[in-house]
Amino acid sequence: MTTFFSRFIGAALLRSATYEDVEADHAALGQAVAVVLLSSMAAGVGSWGAAAGRPVVLAVIVVLALLVWLVWAYLTYEIGARLMPTARTQADIGQLLRTLGFASAPGVLRVFGIVPGATTAVFAVTEVWMLMAMVVAIRQALDYTSTVRAASVCALSWAVAIALGLVIGSLSVPGLS
Repeated sequence: MTTFFSRFIGAALLRSATYEDVEADHAALGQAVAVVLLSSMAAGVGSWGAAAGRPVVLAVIVVLALLVWLVWAYLTYEIGARLMPTARTQADIGQLLRTLGFASAPGVLRVFGIVPGATTAVFAVTEVWMLMAMVVAIRQALDYTSTVRAASVCALSWAVAIALGLVIGSLSVPGLS
């Protein structure tokens, strides 16, 4: 567990070495999945007010957060490794899933969105923080030397994933968007 917590904190603090460590450790996929699940559950709990206290809406938000992350990860792989690789890019989907999973670490703080009146601010701050973590994760996993390239891949994949999430969310939970 010490390794998990040190990786969790290192990822949240945007430490490149943490992302390199996770990228190289094939056994870290379970830990990465745990971070994504914790982050998704925190989104559900933090949005309790938006869910109007209805458990079904809460469950939809948790599933939606997980779905958006999965789409984001897939699009990041397709864009970063296939459409915008560099000569140094040597990545497989496992490496990217491990690093992107840990990039969700700041999302665990979304649980504080449950505080009345804080939901929007908490979600905005954690989303920006996760975006920064994703840029570091992408740069390390795809062996980019350019943070700008990693940020471009992140922005493209994030925009599509969020748009899809908003569409699905508005169809699943009236008044969510």
